[in-house]
Amino acid sequence: MEKAKYAEHETQWPPLSEVRKSLRVQWYRCPVDRDVFAKLTERSDKKGFFQALGHLAIWMVTGTIVSTGRRPIPATRLGCMHGGGYGCWQQHVYVAMVVAMFAHGTVGSAFIFGCHELGHGTVFKTRWLNRFFLYIFSVLWWWDPIDYAMSHTYHHRYTEYAKGDRENLFPLEPSLNPTLLLQLFSVDLFGTPGRVFGKGGLLSTVKLTFKAACGGIASEPYAPSHEWLQTLHKDQPHEALKSMWFSQCIVIFHVSVFAASIVSGQWIFILIVNFHKFCAMWLTYFMGQTQHIGLKSDSPDFRKNTRTITLDPVSEFLYWHMNWHIEHHMFAGVPCYNLRALHEEVSLDMPAPRTLLGAWREMRETWHRQQADPEYEFDTPLPEFAGSSAKAVNLASEEQSGFIGDLAPTGLADAEMFVGDKSL
Repeated sequence: MEKAKYAEHETQWPPLSEVRKSLRVQWYRCPVDRDVFAKLTERSDKKGFFQALGHLAIWMVTGTIVSTGRRPIPATRLGCMHGGGYGCWQQHVYVAMVVAMFAHGTVGSAFIFGCHELGHGTVFKTRWLNRFFLYIFSVLWWWDPIDYAMSHTYHHRYTEYAKGDRENLFPLEPSLNPTLLLQLFSVDLFGTPGRVFGKGGLLSTVKLTFKAACGGIASEPYAPSHEWLQTLHKDQPHEALKSMWFSQCIVIFHVSVFAASIVSGQWIFILIVNFHKFCAMWLTYFMGQTQHIGLKSDSPDFRKNTRTITLDPVSEFLYWHMNWHIEHHMFAGVPCYNLRALHEEVSLDMPAPRTLLGAWREMRETWHRQQADPEYEFDTPLPEFAGSSAKAVNLASEEQSGFIGDLAPTGLADAEMFVGDKSL
């Protein structure tokens, strides 16, 4: 059934080496004063620790939330990482444990945004700290940062140009299917890879991670994402080898935690460490879906193919400030914690940010129109006096590689990848 579902989307794509040579995008970027831009691109270890350690700390604390209202739990009975969740389990307070796991999953499922931003290498000033935390977040989230770096480089260089950006194969449905909602607010056991970069739900992710650790492709043959990963591995075989090694590290870590939990009788750690990412993914889904769905394709203007939204401070923190998504695509070398300031600097040249609810209303309306008119895409209105020429920030051309941070792996971080960015 799944194979038939995706058969209509099978496409013969050109080799990526041909894409890099032939696809030239003259991106529009809002003019920014050189001195102001220099401050906006400054990386800070202090701010990086606040973001990365802060997210990890919340993840650790969520398990302790429900234990404070119960009788005191001896320190020796507290889990080393998640005392509250362990305490609820030990105290047989199962309702409270479910509530704690819901909060824990909500926080932990958002680790993907940390994997994304740390992958750009812009969070910490000290470069090795970006890699260190990237690997921590990635292992905990069953995420392959090697494959993703290859894919995401194309996503930024050719955003929503179908020939070069196959990380998400549009159109994507902003689904509110009851079965999906049940998965999002409980546990995603049976999700499968499809038209976006990812491994699916718990069973699929475990299976595909083991498959990748043995040298395979972390997708299913019927899914469009499978062809994209095959193409990336063929184009960059050295990165494919590193991808296999990293998948082996993921397997070793999670098997070790699983085995230790069983042997010690503390099976609760299987939930709070091994499988937290599959629990309560609702917030990650509702925030992340707003980035590009329903917007213009083949447009050299990030304001047309990307969407910025406003969020409450807690959600914005868990989202690693990626709600400022136009700004991120326009200047991806700007650290996530400076994106709000960047927005304020260029706001007169930007469309008004949507609210989360407004973005979903827009996506749903667009999707319904696309059922009758498959060619329809929402054309984001720009301010009356917004710029429309291919001008960009006033930087020397040799500085242009900084626009995606340290994202591109060695084989893609060459002049050939940047030939389309002459607007810089």
